[in-house]
Amino acid sequence: MSMEIQQRAASLGGRIAAHARFFLDAVKLNLQITLEYRGPFISQVFGMLLNDVMWVTFWVLYFGRFPVLNGWRIEDVLTIWAITGAGFGLGMGFFGNVQQLPRIIAQGELDYYLALPKNVLLHVLISKMDLPALGDILFGFGLFAAFLHPTPERILLFVVLAFCGATVFIGFFIVLGSLTFWMGNTEGLAMQVFNGLVTLSTYPTPLFHGVVKLLMFSVVAASFKTNLPTALLQQFDWGSFLIEIGFAAGLLALAVWLFYRGLRRYESGSLMVLRS
Repeated sequence: MSMEIQQRAASLGGRIAAHARFFLDAVKLNLQITLEYRGPFISQVFGMLLNDVMWVTFWVLYFGRFPVLNGWRIEDVLTIWAITGAGFGLGMGFFGNVQQLPRIIAQGELDYYLALPKNVLLHVLISKMDLPALGDILFGFGLFAAFLHPTPERILLFVVLAFCGATVFIGFFIVLGSLTFWMGNTEGLAMQVFNGLVTLSTYPTPLFHGVVKLLMFSVVAASFKTNLPTALLQQFDWGSFLIEIGFAAGLLALAVWLFYRGLRRYESGSLMVLRS
């Protein structure tokens, strides 16, 4: 029995290592392609960074006049912007094709990925990088370093929370994109709902009431991008920390299961998709 467990563990470790190498190779290739056009790349990253800074400037001015909003202070808002920015940048930056998942499924472009000996979902997601989102990474980590009292322990916690945020963003969009298998092209619906998640994730929870607040704590689950991370950086609690990690991992597991469940229903679009 122990030998069988060791063999399974070795097999799992080998698959994880192979996927990690595949991911790193894709990132390297995407960056090489991107750096061929450094001007547009730098301008897009700087543009997104500037956009984030303008929003934070608004909140700084607001809290300069009203120091407390139902118990929330400027540091709390900076925290949710830092975590959301870093999480969004990590998720959308390196897995940029997740936003195209509904279109790829609807137009039969999965044919290309199914013909290759790689993990289908991972291959789809990392085939493209979202360049402006890299500006969100710089913004999120820069905001944390400048204003949120970084210490070795808080830096490690922030990195974990940022990766949890990235996992939530990726998992949420995979779920929305996978609905295409049953509902037809859901690209418009997915973008609207996803933009709602991003928007709600950057506002203090006390601003919302009634139905909107219910959505934040249930369907959209934006509270896992605001309340818990903010509370954890203020005062660490193992229970809340495990809930945050468990939710992110559970959402990703659900998303992967839903995608491969839908893949069984996939009918080839009979498209010969050529890629340069």
